Amino acid sequence: MKPLSATYRLQLRQGVDFDRAAELLAHIDTLGASHLYLSPIFTAPEDSTHGYDVADPSQIDPILGGRAGFERLARAAQARGIGIVLDLVPNHTVLSVENPWLLDALKHGAASAYADFFDVDWNEGLILPILPEPFDDMAAAGAFEINAAEERIEWQGGWLPLAPGTAGLDLPEMMRAQHWRLRFWERERRRLTHRRFFNVTTLIGMRIEEQKVFDAMMALPVALVRAGLVQGLRIDHVDGLARPGEYLARLREAVGPKVPVWVEKILTGDEEMPQGWATDGTTGYEASDRITRLLMDESGQQRLDSFWREATGAHGSYEDMCVQMRGLILDGDLRAELVEMQGRAQAALAERGDTPRDGEELRAAIRALLMVFPQYRSYVTPDGARDEDEALLRVTFERAGALVGDAATLAALRRLFDGSEGPQTYGFVRRFQQVTGAVVAKAQEDTAFFRYTRNLAECEVGSEADAPLLSAEAFESWCRERQGRYPLAMTLGSSHDSKRGEDARARLVALSHDPLALRELWQGAAPLATAGAPRADVRWYILQSAVALWEPGRDDLETRLGEHMEKALREARQLSSWTNPDAAIEAAAAEFGAALLSDWRRQPPEALSRLVQRGEALSLAAHALRLVMPGVPDIYQGSEYGSYALTDPDNRAVFAPHEPDSRFGHDKLALTRRLLGLRARAPGLFLHGSFEAREDRGGLLVTRRRGEQVLSLYVTLDGSSAPVLVEVNGIASPDPVWV
Repeated sequence: MKPLSATYRLQLRQGVDFDRAAELLAHIDTLGASHLYLSPIFTAPEDSTHGYDVADPSQIDPILGGRAGFERLARAAQARGIGIVLDLVPNHTVLSVENPWLLDALKHGAASAYADFFDVDWNEGLILPILPEPFDDMAAAGAFEINAAEERIEWQGGWLPLAPGTAGLDLPEMMRAQHWRLRFWERERRRLTHRRFFNVTTLIGMRIEEQKVFDAMMALPVALVRAGLVQGLRIDHVDGLARPGEYLARLREAVGPKVPVWVEKILTGDEEMPQGWATDGTTGYEASDRITRLLMDESGQQRLDSFWREATGAHGSYEDMCVQMRGLILDGDLRAELVEMQGRAQAALAERGDTPRDGEELRAAIRALLMVFPQYRSYVTPDGARDEDEALLRVTFERAGALVGDAATLAALRRLFDGSEGPQTYGFVRRFQQVTGAVVAKAQEDTAFFRYTRNLAECEVGSEADAPLLSAEAFESWCRERQGRYPLAMTLGSSHDSKRGEDARARLVALSHDPLALRELWQGAAPLATAGAPRADVRWYILQSAVALWEPGRDDLETRLGEHMEKALREARQLSSWTNPDAAIEAAAAEFGAALLSDWRRQPPEALSRLVQRGEALSLAAHALRLVMPGVPDIYQGSEYGSYALTDPDNRAVFAPHEPDSRFGHDKLALTRRLLGLRARAPGLFLHGSFEAREDRGGLLVTRRRGEQVLSLYVTLDGSSAPVLVEVNGIASPDPVWV
């Protein structure tokens, strides 16, 4: 097998199965990637478009080709020396009757062999807010049918298993006898009895901290590794687990020391992963963030900020907005989690013999803590908190005190983190730590990023819209530290979760170098702001999005922009929302975007051309840095040609190799092949070689050195020219230097 040098990420489903993946191996091999990184391969619901809603972790999905199809793919990859990286989802499975473990638990309740696989309070039954209308209304309308032969209750669009021997009871008595409770979907915000993934009620949390659950969920991927069919693992949403470090240690013991294991984790600011985690690093959002902050222009960004506030009436800071959005989320999407934690906190206080607290005061204090928690999560165990956790908790409780001023209740909650004295205490601490990440993600990535929009390049997974920009010296220091701790950490530019593709983002970075271009485009769009047009902040967002996806040769721009604006407006939760969409406002946004693109098609503005040209140079600079800096480059499907996609589902379109249809596409593909080829020929240079980055003639000269092997790359930081390989010595290569 080839040494690990670069991964190529492929999204399965929507017509892409194992046989189709095998057909793509030739392209991946020619590109120079050493490993094929697959989205989840385990059985998911029939209509799943992504596979992260796993229904059966013990089976390879027949829709993709099953075990036989996967083995064919693995053998075809091995014939080319290409390894396979699997995406594992240990935090949750789908809450559906298609989940065989859950189906058994729904039927038998706490007596099921699988009941304690799920993070559920079976004493009260599993609350299922899945009905399209209130239960009583549906019952009165005769919407339910009892299938006595198969012991199930059925309604249009769904069914559930009945507890044995209850199918003959009258409806009210029968419903009381079940291990689940049917509810109208809108009641999910009131109360739930299961841990879910973020606010997705149909994804149920797994108790993989229990050995038997770990064994059941990890049996198949571990077997695939041991059989030599899989050479690496990526762990989805590791911060959702009760004890991530313990999980990673068990996984490492199961697969051995040589199999790379990466974790999907968002590191905030200067946060570092906990010492001792058995992982080779993250999937690389923080690397993408550092490159973006290196390439942005500070003075131009300040001018954009002033223009944004002037044009839209925006005010306030990003930090203040994030706190407000967390409150909004906790009062809405995650209200059920807040209610649950209130109950857990009361039980923990009672367990410790502490004074009972007023319920509303306790909830307000917990809400305040969640609103100001400074990163995704802490890692307090029953043995207590690490020094890093103590620092986090100190800051959190100080900030919360400024919001609620209830010192006594906050002090009581603070004591719960000092080390567990019983299951109720740690139960509260564990759930608090699992919820903080959901609050941050929903409030910032899925809300604030669609409101604080001075420059959408800042609004990216793993980034903060108010983070300081990076100097060459700071970038070099960060890269060296990464090289020392996690030389195999992934370095991505785009992913299936990115808000924008890497090349679309580069155009938005270009705005900071040419803020006048955005002003010119804004003024040029002014005639479209007639009666009925979206308000200024929405038009500002549309304008940037149009710049990001602009490819005049494509005829789907208007549709894609309109669909994106529907999502953006609903995520922002100001003028529309997922639960209460405003069709008129969404249509007005789509119409404005279509009119803007139509104007540009007729006569592309000179300002747009400037941004496109500068964006292309910045994109090549960013891509070159990703392929040369410490870490393992992860190429997202199709990005080697140029990626101008917006957030999902736009960035999850089915990939098919093709000839580049632009000069930029040819340049990026050539750059990718050239640098991945060098990485493949000299893996030791990139794994162990020194790293230096110094300012030179207004740009950045990056050098990797190991003995006689030397590679030097020059990139401009302002997008004035494309990157240049200045020196390549000691690396056998018949190819000419790429310029």
